[in-house]
Amino acid sequence: MVNFVEAQKPLLHFLIRRAGLRQQSVEVEPGTVMSFWVPKDKATKKKGSINNEIVPEGKSTDVEVLNENGKKTAKERPAVVLVHGFAAEGIVTWQFHVGVLAEKYDVYVPDLLFFGESETNSKDRSPLFQAQCLVAALTRLGVKHCTVVGFSYGGMVAFKMAELNPDLVRSLVISGSVIAMTDSITDATLERLGMKSSAELLLPKTVKGLKALQSQAMYKKIWFPNFLMKDYLEVMFNHRKERAELLESLVISNKDATVPVLTQKILLLWGENDNLFKVELAMDMKEKLGEKATIQTIDKAGHLVHLERPCRYNRLLKEYLATVTAED
Repeated sequence: MVNFVEAQKPLLHFLIRRAGLRQQSVEVEPGTVMSFWVPKDKATKKKGSINNEIVPEGKSTDVEVLNENGKKTAKERPAVVLVHGFAAEGIVTWQFHVGVLAEKYDVYVPDLLFFGESETNSKDRSPLFQAQCLVAALTRLGVKHCTVVGFSYGGMVAFKMAELNPDLVRSLVISGSVIAMTDSITDATLERLGMKSSAELLLPKTVKGLKALQSQAMYKKIWFPNFLMKDYLEVMFNHRKERAELLESLVISNKDATVPVLTQKILLLWGENDNLFKVELAMDMKEKLGEKATIQTIDKAGHLVHLERPCRYNRLLKEYLATVTAED
């Protein structure tokens, strides 16, 4: 029987390619590979993986990146890295944004480890390891400076990237996320949502569970047929054991939580009706981050603000990018 979610992937890939991106694998270290969509003139000549090792903080790798014709790439445009959340891989999360941004920016869309085709044989499941791998992969792809846009789980990884390598990550856009998932935030969120664990919410096993996640994540109540929800479960929720471990490694104790001193400008771009990470949490985070952080909210949008209000989200995102890239 046809899986309709799987069947639409070729169309989505076609649209992303039309926007000027190509698939690229990057071997970060032996046993660790990250899958990307990258600007076509930044892709390697041959399809396959780029070998690399995790780059220590503050270091960079001199890379000659070849385009599809084997020539050196043209002068770089500002780079934007779009980092997905926990319930979908990269291009599914950012499908309404890649084409708009690619008109003016070099857009990179990674799949975090255990999403899409990215995987590792390392036992490290921390957001820090995800950030280290992503920084190393971007360096190997020849990215010198970038703005990182992180949604939900991807926002936590983005914060770690900014802390690890401020020279690479010049600015941040964060939606529906926190600096760190502490005990208190986790417990309060699960109690409010009536869930026993993060895995129960974010790794649903049944159509009923997926509908519960959708209901909590969206402001608008959109109906999807059960067969489509079942297809989505089959395609988007693989690597269950490893993803459960990612969730376990995500939570830290309150006593271990610190607010990093970040030098980058940060935009907190939030859905006013986010029921997972309330807008009050974003406002509190803004105060802790200091004067370099600003917040903008989008009405009639929940946790999936970028999917519910993509036009408004893109407009605010482009305004911010125009400001920060002009300063570089």
